[in-house]
Amino acid sequence: MVGEMSVAMQGQSGLEYYPCRYGRSRVLFRGPRRRLKGDYIAFLGGTETYGRFIGTPFPVLVEKQIGLSCVNFGSINAGIDLYMHDPTVMQAVEAARLNVLQVLGAQNMSNRFYSVHPRRNDRFLRASTLLQALYPEVDFTDFHFNRHMLRQLRDVSEDRFEHVAGELRSAWLSRMKYLLGVMRGQTVLLWFAQAQPTVLSSALEGDPLFVDRGMIEALRPRVADVVIATPSDEAQGRGTKDMVFTEFEACAAAELMGPQSHEEAAKVLSASIKSLLCPDDSSG
Repeated sequence: MVGEMSVAMQGQSGLEYYPCRYGRSRVLFRGPRRRLKGDYIAFLGGTETYGRFIGTPFPVLVEKQIGLSCVNFGSINAGIDLYMHDPTVMQAVEAARLNVLQVLGAQNMSNRFYSVHPRRNDRFLRASTLLQALYPEVDFTDFHFNRHMLRQLRDVSEDRFEHVAGELRSAWLSRMKYLLGVMRGQTVLLWFAQAQPTVLSSALEGDPLFVDRGMIEALRPRVADVVIATPSDEAQGRGTKDMVFTEFEACAAAELMGPQSHEEAAKVLSASIKSLLCPDDSSG
């Protein structure tokens, strides 16, 4: 308890993320800013890759373990759309020695039912005529965030909600196949979440939303490796210990994985990357 309280008190001004931009990108990524020259690994992902409340997130740990520059293009609450609409990041990805793509939830991207903000992908913009016809009794002007809107739709009708969940899963898979196609080079697909991927998921708790094991397996032929990183019981039991956050951020911090989870993820991810970059040395 003492360690956890001390970190929270030190974080009264919040953790310094050294936010930075690359090229003409309008997205603020976690810094310090890195040079996009020579050999480097590009990390794409959401809140976990960004490392919110984490002093040393897993991309930094991987860099220390493999000795190759790692550029963090993670963004809080990012969806696939953030990268699809950012040519600067895609150019950096194309030039990278290897890419790591965290599995992102299917809710934070535009689809046939609704549109999201192009950079803040968790923000709900508008419902399509298709969704309005499916839920005529719902006033969509009340919503600002995707997850809140989806929870309300499920509460109104679980049967109709399955149409929405099915569309999100289908759109996610198509979008991921396209993204992996334009990324080129070797890509490691990273599942970094508190639980293993399930057989089929329409749940609105936990992350990444709506992505199940079958969807991951469908992408396996398109990537160099799939890494499943879930925290140990010990890591989960540590709660927010050693995370840096203000009192106002305590609830948000409690929903995320802590530093030990990042350390465990970095270990398995580094092993995968080493085997891909230096296959002859992987056995030693």
